[in-house]
Amino acid sequence: MIIKVFATFREICGGKTIQVDYEDNSRIGDLLDEVISQFPAMEKEIFTTDRQVKQHVHVFINGRNIIHLHGLETIVKPDDQLALFPPVAGG
Repeated sequence: MIIKVFATFREICGGKTIQVDYEDNSRIGDLLDEVISQFPAMEKEIFTTDRQVKQHVHVFINGRNIIHLHGLETIVKPDDQLALFPPVAGG
């Protein structure tokens, strides 16, 4: 499964996308764990110390933020489009 990454996440991951293993009924939390296994620096970028997605990090499935779905428990389907956005500042 392909996950698109943006801004500073691209620098950490070395590109615009990450390829992760997908199994039927994978949860977004499982896929983020796979991202971290490939890119350990992403853990402190994505998660708080109590394993919650940081407030200004956005995880999207088919254009919908997981906070409006079932959070890390959201089931991902094989044809879903995933994207990770880091906090962005500027004006």
